[in-house]
Amino acid sequence: MGEEKPENERPEGPLAASKEVSRASTGLLRSSGVVSFFTMLSRIMGLIRDVVLARVIGAEAFADVFFVAFKIPNFFRRLFAEGAFAQAFVPVLGEYRERGSRAAVRELVSRVIGTLGFSLLLITLAVVVMAPFFAALFAPSWYQEQPDKFTALGSMLRITFPYLMFISLTGVAGGILNSYDRFAVPAFTPLLLNTTLIAAALFAAPAFDQPTLALAWGVFFAGVVQLTFQLPFLQRMHMLPMPVVDWHHPGVRKILGLMAPAIFGVSVSQINLLLDTVLATFLPTGSVSWLYYSDRLAELPLGVFGVAIATVILPNLSRHHAAESTAAYSQTLEWAIKMVLLVAIPAAAALILLAQPILVALFFYGDVMTARDMQMATFSLQAYSLGVVAFMLIKVLAPGFFARQDMRTPVRIGIVAMASNMLLNLVFLVPLHLYWQIGHVGLALATSVSAYLNAALLFHQLRRRQIYRTSGQWSVFGLRLLAALAAMLAVVWLLADGLGALDASVWQRFVWWQRGLRLAGVCAGGAAIYAAVLFLAGFRAGDLRGPKTAVSK
Repeated sequence: MGEEKPENERPEGPLAASKEVSRASTGLLRSSGVVSFFTMLSRIMGLIRDVVLARVIGAEAFADVFFVAFKIPNFFRRLFAEGAFAQAFVPVLGEYRERGSRAAVRELVSRVIGTLGFSLLLITLAVVVMAPFFAALFAPSWYQEQPDKFTALGSMLRITFPYLMFISLTGVAGGILNSYDRFAVPAFTPLLLNTTLIAAALFAAPAFDQPTLALAWGVFFAGVVQLTFQLPFLQRMHMLPMPVVDWHHPGVRKILGLMAPAIFGVSVSQINLLLDTVLATFLPTGSVSWLYYSDRLAELPLGVFGVAIATVILPNLSRHHAAESTAAYSQTLEWAIKMVLLVAIPAAAALILLAQPILVALFFYGDVMTARDMQMATFSLQAYSLGVVAFMLIKVLAPGFFARQDMRTPVRIGIVAMASNMLLNLVFLVPLHLYWQIGHVGLALATSVSAYLNAALLFHQLRRRQIYRTSGQWSVFGLRLLAALAAMLAVVWLLADGLGALDASVWQRFVWWQRGLRLAGVCAGGAAIYAAVLFLAGFRAGDLRGPKTAVSK
C-alpha cells in the first residue's frame, strides 16, 4: 500500500467524500471476505482438531483436565491479545498513523512490544510457580473431591500457560498488520494452532502414558510457531520492533490506561464462559467437555464472520474518528450490524435445528464418546446457539466505543451483563441440575441471555449518544431477512428429515463420510434457498457495500 496523502492534499467536497466512503465500503467488504476466508479455513481445521481430540481423549476425566488447562491461557489470550489490548492498541496506533510519522509509529510499536512482553513474562513466571493455587482457583471442587485431576491440572497448567505470552505478542504483531490493512496474515495464523495440536494428538500422544500431556505441549509449541510466523511480514513492512521496556512513553501509558477498563468491556462473554467452566467442575464428569464441544460449534459463525467484521471495522472506525468523519463512522457501524444479522440469524437457527446431527457427525465414533455425551452436548449447543446473534452483535457494537477511545461505557455495560450472568447461572443451573441432571445447560443458557442484555445496552448507548444513526432502510431489510429465514428453515427441515439426520439412531448407522456428505447437503441446500429468496426479495450484492453517502465532519 502507498502512503496516505496528507490532509491538505486530499480532495474535498461532497462528491469526493462520497467516493471515499464508497471505496471504504468496498474495501470493508473485500477485507472482511479475506479475513472470513482464512478464518473459515482455521475453523474447519479447528473442527478437524476437535474431531481428532474426541477420538483421542473423548470426554473422560483427564479430557476435562486438559480443556481447563487450555481454557485458562486461552481466556487470558482473548483478554490481552484479541480483546482489551487490541481494542486499546489499534485506535492509538491509528492515531499515530494519522497524525505522526512512520518513525513515531515504529517507536510506539517497539515500546509496546517491550513493555507488554516484559509484563507477560512476569505473569507467566508467577503462574508457573504458583500453578497449584491457580488450579484451585479455576477448579476448586477438584482440590478435595478429585485430587488426581487437581494434580494433573497443576502440571498441565505449567506447560500450557506460557502460550499466553507467545500468543499475546502474536496479537500485537497482528494488530500492527491489521492497522496497515494486511488482514490475511493474522487471519491465517490460527491455522498453525490447529495443525500443531492435530500433530500433537496424532503423533506425540501415543508416546505419552497420559495423552493429554502431549496436547499440553502442543499448546506450548503452537504459541511459538504462531509468533515466529508473523515476524517476517513485519520485517517486510519495516515494522519489526526492537523491544524496549518504557513505562513512561506517552503512547504506552495511553494504551495501558485504555486497557484496564477494556478488559471488562470487551471480554465479558469470555469471563462468563470461564465462570461456566469453573461451575461445571462441580457438575458430573463430562460437563466441562460437553460445554467445550458445544461452545466450539456455537463459536463457528462468531469466529468466521463476527470476529472478521470486528477486526476490519476497528481500524476503519479509528481513522474515521481521527478524521472527524461522523457520517462515515455511522455508516461503517450500520454496515457491520447488517452483515452480522445476515449471517448470525440463519446460523443460530440452523445450529438449533441441526445440533444433534452436527455433533454426531463430528464426534460420535468408537467408544470414547457415548450416546449420553452426544445428548448432553446437544442440549448445551442449542442453549449456546440461542445467543449467537448477541455474541456477534457485541463484537461489532463494542468497537463503536473503542474506536473513540471510550472504554468506560462498555465497562459499565459489561459489569451489568456479567452480574446478570452470575445471577442467571444460579436461576437456571439449580433447577436444571436437581430435576433433570443437565445443569451445564443452565450455564450455557445464562451466558446467552446475558449476552442479549449486553448487546441491547451497547446499541442503546450508541443510539442515545448519536454515535450511530440508522439509515431508515431497516424495514425492507428485516422483511427480506425474515422471508429468506423462513424458506431456509423449511428446506433444512425437509432435507434433514429425508436424510435421517433428525433421528440419532438412523444417523449413527452411517460412516463418517456418509454423515459428512448428508450434513453438507443439508447445509448447502439451506444456504442456497436462503440466498435465492434474498435475491428474489430484491437484495443484491451491491447492498453489501452500503449506501454511498457523503462524509461530514
